[in-house]
Amino acid sequence: MRLPLTAAFLPVHLWWLVSVYTAASLAHFVHNTEYITFYPNMPAWIGRETVYLAWLAIAAVGVAGLLASRLRLRPLAALLLAVYGALGLDGLAHYTLALCSEHTLATNFTIWAEVVSGFLLLLAAGAWMGRLIRVEVRAPGHALEFQ
Repeated sequence: MRLPLTAAFLPVHLWWLVSVYTAASLAHFVHNTEYITFYPNMPAWIGRETVYLAWLAIAAVGVAGLLASRLRLRPLAALLLAVYGALGLDGLAHYTLALCSEHTLATNFTIWAEVVSGFLLLLAAGAWMGRLIRVEVRAPGHALEFQ
């Protein structure tokens, strides 16, 4: 049986986590841009364009991870996807500007959706990286082989 193209380069559960995190991140950033004037204590230099550029920079890390996976650079792909997920934790910075109770329910929901999905992606990509490294170390003839 031939594996689908996605499974051949990246474990299926990581595809799902990347998809969920990307959607949650986009929803959070779109919410930020639409309601930035209502966010409590938001610095004046952060505008709509700044928010979208930040999201594009973050998304580029995820795309780089998917490309590395496609090129069969799996340890690099795992690292990039773990970093991509970790970037989702930055949403918690909203709470350095204002308490949770000072944000709307929708704001809190988009923040926590991004944080939780990013954290799950970070954990899953980190576990995948651990499995890849273990396989590499155990591979016969590998420079890190222990005897």
